Amino acid sequence: MWTVAKVQDIEILRSVLDQWKAGIDAHEPQKVAAIFTEDAIFQGMHPYGVGRNGVAAYYDSQPLGMTVTYRVLETRRPTEELVLGYVRADFAYPDRATVSLNLGTLITHTGAGWRILHYQVSPVI
Repeated sequence: MWTVAKVQDIEILRSVLDQWKAGIDAHEPQKVAAIFTEDAIFQGMHPYGVGRNGVAAYYDSQPLGMTVTYRVLETRRPTEELVLGYVRADFAYPDRATVSLNLGTLITHTGAGWRILHYQVSPVI
């Protein structure tokens, strides 16, 4: 049985990841980058980057038509201002097979709302 706190953590995570998904699906890299903190650590499938510019460059390099679906697997709340999420993300492409990844992310509460502070993916094995 999920507690009220667990449900709130999932809602926070989903609110941020829904914005991430919308930016990816529309191929709007700046929209994706806006939900990260200025100093976010970002590890996609290429060498890592720090900050919104790195996030925007990464998503700008992705092919048109790429979309993502995700499923929240676990959440934890290390502090009141942080939500840790473990997610399964499936990236679909118009011309090749879907790529399934594990996504670990740390969401932090800022003056502008909840933002991604850390993002790291790894292949589903």
